[in-house]
Amino acid sequence: MTREQALTEARAAADRAKEMADRAESFARNYSHEYVETFAAAGGLWADVSRAYAAIAAAQTDTRTEV
Repeated sequence: MTREQALTEARAAADRAKEMADRAESFARNYSHEYVETFAAAGGLWADVSRAYAAIAAAQTDTRTEV
């Protein structure tokens, strides 16, 4: 996995975390509260995935050449 691939995966996972957080907030405000915890937990897991990919990217050197 390249640094850029890891960053792409980190961004995608962060987007999913935000989606889950938005759903949790929506359910908390407008609907049944029984799903809030589930969406919040899923958002937390996606945030962990995002941080893991970001750490992988940070550990790699940037091999792009400047033009």
